[in-house]
Amino acid sequence: MKFNIKIPKNLKQAYKNELEQYSYYLVNKQFSNAWYHLERSHIIGQSYPIEHTYSHWLMLKFGLMQKNTKEVLGQLLRLAVGGWKSFINHVPLGNTGGANVPPLKHMPIPDDIKSLF
Repeated sequence: MKFNIKIPKNLKQAYKNELEQYSYYLVNKQFSNAWYHLERSHIIGQSYPIEHTYSHWLMLKFGLMQKNTKEVLGQLLRLAVGGWKSFINHVPLGNTGGANVPPLKHMPIPDDIKSLF
C-alpha cells in the first residue's frame, strides 16, 4: 500500500496558484470564479492529506460565508474522512470536492491539471 504524505513540488506550486486565484476572486466578490479555483485546488491536492483537508476547510468557510447549508454539511462530512483517504491513496480522482457532487464520484480531470500528474 502506498502512503501519500508530501505533495510533489510541481503540484504544490500549481495548488498554491489555484489558491491565489481563489483569494483574488473572493476578495473581488467574484464568487463563481473563486469557487472554480477552489475546486481546481481540490483536484490537484486531493491525493495529499494536508492539501486535501485544507481545500475542504476553505470550502467549508466559503459555504458558511454564502450561508449554504448543503455545502456546510457536505464539507463537514468531507473534512471527517477526506484526509485519511488521501493518506492511504484512496480518493476519487478528478472529484471537485463540493457538496454538489457525490464524495466518491470519479470525474474527468481538466487537461491542464492532468498534464501535471
